[in-house]
Amino acid sequence: MMIKCIAIDDEPLALKKLVSYIDKIPYLELVAQCQSAIEAQQAINDGMTVDAMFIDINMPDLNGLDFVKTLQQPPLIVFTTAYTDYALEGYKVNAVDYILKPYSFNDFERAADKIKNQFELMQQATTNDISMVDDDDAIFVKSDYKIVRIATNSIRYVEAMSEYLRIFSDDYPKPIMVLLSMKKMEEHLPGNRFMRIHRSYIINLKKIREVSKNHVTLSEDISLPIGDIYKDGFFDYLNTKFLTK
Repeated sequence: MMIKCIAIDDEPLALKKLVSYIDKIPYLELVAQCQSAIEAQQAINDGMTVDAMFIDINMPDLNGLDFVKTLQQPPLIVFTTAYTDYALEGYKVNAVDYILKPYSFNDFERAADKIKNQFELMQQATTNDISMVDDDDAIFVKSDYKIVRIATNSIRYVEAMSEYLRIFSDDYPKPIMVLLSMKKMEEHLPGNRFMRIHRSYIINLKKIREVSKNHVTLSEDISLPIGDIYKDGFFDYLNTKFLTK
């Protein structure tokens, strides 16, 4: 397995160091080294295959963060920076890691290992299904610099928050935050077990405890609203399960 990567830094000595570290990692293959984000942008636009990117943040004309935001399908990202302030911004673009300058080879190797682990998981998921759903009835999502496997039957509900989703699962004590659309999530959850009841909520139908006119109460006593445009579809489903005399 070889991971094709690109190194980007506007400082020649920093770029030389980055390239030398990449050369020491047996599973990394350097396909380009660039002294600006604009140069890297041109290389990618020309059709270069890039699996991973090691990129400085503070660069003239176009900084690393803004460059990554322009990519429709960004590769796995590791930011290199001299400033700690960018950790949150790195999370927002779903970076695998960020390493602080001046960093050692050990620091770099740890970040490279994270790239390798995520790349292998993505390859495994893609082999099973391009949708990141595996044959064990689970989904893979990127969250907090790692790829997380979530059994679909453990999901209680999914909540939309701006451009992020929060996935509430029986298997995790805290909700899992992912950069993903509700439409994409709907496509990859089993339609016979999950339903969107509101523009901000998808629920696991097997977790329903009670239903009122405008709300659904789930098994952990959480009450979620039913949106007007989803109400007919949801109550049509209930009617198929409703017992009468």
